[in-house]
Amino acid sequence: MRLKKDTTIVLAVMMILSWSPGAELKSPGNAHAQDTVSVSLPGDIILGGLFPVHEKGEGAPCGPKVYNRGVQRLEAMLYAIDRVNNDSSILPGITIGVHILDTCSRDTYALNQSLQFVRASLNNLDTSVFECSDASSPQLRKNASSGPVFGVIGGSYSSVSLQVANLLRLFHIPQISPASTAKTLSDKSRFDLFARTVPPDTFQSVALVDILKNFNWSYVSTIHSEGSYGEYGIEAFHKEATERHVCIAVAEKVPSAADDKVFDSIIGKLQKKPNARGVVLFTRAEDARRILQAAKRANLSQPFHWIASDGWGKQQKLLEGLEDIAEGAITVELQSEIIEDFDRYMMQLTPSTNQRNPWFAEYWEDTFNCILAPTSDQPNSVDSNDTKDGTKAKTTCDDSFRLSEKVGYEQESKTQFVVDAVYAFAYALHNLHNDRCNTQSDQTSEQRKHQHSESVWYRKVSTDSKSQACSDMANYDGKDFYNNYLLNVSFIDLAGSEVKFDRQGDGLARYDILNYQRLENSSGYQYKVVGKWFNGLQLNSETVVWNKVAEQPTSACSLPCEVGMIKKQQGDTCCWICDSCESFEYVYDEFTCRDCGPGLWPYSDKLSCYALDIQYMRWNSLFALIPMVIAIFGITVTILVIVLFAKNHDTPLVRASGRELSYTLLFGILVCYCNTFALIAKPTIGSCVLQRFGIGVGFSIIYSALLTKTNRISRIFHSASKSAQRLKYISPQSQVVITASLIAIQVLITMIWMVVEPPGTRFYYPDRTEVILKCKIQDMSFLFSQLYNMILITICTVYAIKTRKIPENFNESKFIGFTMYTTCIIWLAFVPIYFGTGNSYEVQTTTLCISISLSASVALVCLYSPKVYILVFHPDKNVRKLTMNSTVYRRSAAAGAQGAPTSSGYSRTQAGTTVPTGGASSSVLPTQNSPNVDEVPGQKAVVNKSSEYSNGEFLAEECECVEPICNQEKN
Repeated sequence: MRLKKDTTIVLAVMMILSWSPGAELKSPGNAHAQDTVSVSLPGDIILGGLFPVHEKGEGAPCGPKVYNRGVQRLEAMLYAIDRVNNDSSILPGITIGVHILDTCSRDTYALNQSLQFVRASLNNLDTSVFECSDASSPQLRKNASSGPVFGVIGGSYSSVSLQVANLLRLFHIPQISPASTAKTLSDKSRFDLFARTVPPDTFQSVALVDILKNFNWSYVSTIHSEGSYGEYGIEAFHKEATERHVCIAVAEKVPSAADDKVFDSIIGKLQKKPNARGVVLFTRAEDARRILQAAKRANLSQPFHWIASDGWGKQQKLLEGLEDIAEGAITVELQSEIIEDFDRYMMQLTPSTNQRNPWFAEYWEDTFNCILAPTSDQPNSVDSNDTKDGTKAKTTCDDSFRLSEKVGYEQESKTQFVVDAVYAFAYALHNLHNDRCNTQSDQTSEQRKHQHSESVWYRKVSTDSKSQACSDMANYDGKDFYNNYLLNVSFIDLAGSEVKFDRQGDGLARYDILNYQRLENSSGYQYKVVGKWFNGLQLNSETVVWNKVAEQPTSACSLPCEVGMIKKQQGDTCCWICDSCESFEYVYDEFTCRDCGPGLWPYSDKLSCYALDIQYMRWNSLFALIPMVIAIFGITVTILVIVLFAKNHDTPLVRASGRELSYTLLFGILVCYCNTFALIAKPTIGSCVLQRFGIGVGFSIIYSALLTKTNRISRIFHSASKSAQRLKYISPQSQVVITASLIAIQVLITMIWMVVEPPGTRFYYPDRTEVILKCKIQDMSFLFSQLYNMILITICTVYAIKTRKIPENFNESKFIGFTMYTTCIIWLAFVPIYFGTGNSYEVQTTTLCISISLSASVALVCLYSPKVYILVFHPDKNVRKLTMNSTVYRRSAAAGAQGAPTSSGYSRTQAGTTVPTGGASSSVLPTQNSPNVDEVPGQKAVVNKSSEYSNGEFLAEECECVEPICNQEKN
């Protein structure tokens, strides 16, 4: 049977408590008196109350001084009970009684006091086992001492609630605290019948860390009180701070029996960490005051900046005489509204009219610093000699005294939560009554808004002799009541705030953020609301004032790193040195630099990177303008030469120059000049293809034609002395075919190059600050592609050297030789210059363009300037009769008769023909004064109609000669 089991548990608990430390703290006098004093009001349903009416004593559970916050909370419960009992919409016909005890702010004493609730609950017997003589059901008397305690409101301190909750749960007595905020009380496995109208300290800890983060404080010290409130609160704070990278410099605990030396030692330890200017207090109010006193004794050169929990809250008395030390403090207080009706209730109370509160007389004397006339109704009134210092005697209290703001009365911040706790029980009981007693109620269990009608403050005992509380309601199990009714209430309280519980029995988390400030134009101080916290911080930092500093102070182990710097951790996670990232790196996170990568550069804030401007040769740059001017001039001159040759196409000089190869050479020169524009243009696939073909093919056209010319000259002069037979492949058509074949080899090489290394563009990064768009041509690949042209140049140069000793007037070979010597010098200089300027794409491109144009210019000037000079300035020399030198032929005839070569290189053959020897040219361009060969008497050799070599070029198109020579040439 459950009743017997509970009774056994109670007896065991009582035996244990008889040996508890609380019993040892009792003194024969005051402690015993406090045990017997309580507030007892009868009713159908009894609610217990636990409030800290007296402060903690030294050597005894209770001290002589009343705790005005505790008295206000007690009166708030009585005030709320009066309102409920006189509200016809709540528990009609049912009266709520109270049994209120003093906890003296001590957990062990509160546990002993709670045994009175347990004893009362033992009287709540199962009436089904009893019978009355008249067969009626037995009824319990309506008084507090014999009535069962259905629920308890209290305690205030978390340490008290922890002890009491462990006891009350054994007897299924639900409990609602209006002030206990320890996190552990949310543990339903241990405190399954505990609820509170305030939130747990978990939310307060989050709010404190939010405040620190708002000020960018990362290094603070903490002080907490011994006991569940301070220890559980600071534990939650440390956990939240660690997760959000706020470091703890010093963490100190205030022992419950600490003296001034302990507090001075704590301040000394705080001073050893000068960078931690912020100090978080999670202490009881009395401990917070003594910390401030120790700080004042230390005469700090740099003040600490206090961030305090609701243990400090917005209490004015706590800071009396310490205002200068506490100035600028930021405190957290549960958001509550002033209940004006409660102020009216308190202001009309006097010791004579408030007989139900046995401690009100002490509160009155402490508030007005007076002495009430001793009466039997005021057993605890203070004697006139009971002053602490004995220097000032107290006067007798005047009957005209009333509570008001002038005497320091201010509504306590937890008043709203005490009233909410009473109404939570009332609404839960109302819903239980509706379900169990089958009564009809016009009110639902949904949210209700109170009509602020005229208040009825004093208890009006119902005239009905029979209570409306049925036996099912009175005997309902407290645990089921807690889970099914109490946790499910939801209403709007007297202050207009929503009241409800979550499944852990916790109230809504709403906080005010207060700043202790000096009043303007006054020496007084006040708490000013500077922000709120409800699921997040809303703080107006501009309205916050600080202690002895104008600007927001810093509380950090190390200052934040500058732009572009990262932290190098040293010891504590909040202590570091700053290290700079490289110029091409950005700050990935506060500990890591990362490379932006090729083509990217960090912004000035070093938080991200942007793409660098892509560089390539611009048409308007000086590096492009110079080679373009040279190329345009060269193209213009080349076109003029082509036009001049075209106009003199059939003249002897042009015909003697080898028209086909001349035009081929001019075309190659034109291509070389045009390469400048392909090299300067923005790199694309098209321009890159043109570069590859243009450079290689342009040079191959020039040097293939020159190689064909020099080879032809060399073969003619070296074979003439050995045979009179005409050489093969010296006709214009043969020369064109040979030249085209040589050019085709370069075209084939270029096409193979494109297959091996497909054309395209690429980004070149000479350093981290530049991105250059270039054709996808490796420098070495470009060099290899010109090897063929180098071979052509080398062979041409060799032939030019071999034909250097031809007769004086055969100057075409000399011009070719000069062209090749100059070209070799240009190329030998170009290669090292090109590779040496690879770090500057503009210089390299300009060098390449000028080198190509210079090579083309050398060929143009050396090979065509003599011809242009004759065509433009001496057209009279451009005649057929000046194609042979008669003096030379006369010398040849004389030397031929002797069968030996002449000084001009001619010898007479057996058939009587004149042929050039191997070391000389075949004919000489005559001077203007040379006589015609026809004028020489006895000359058997007849002048060719179109000599085989005129001005250095052999002509095979027409011929007028002595019959044997022509016949030989025709053969």
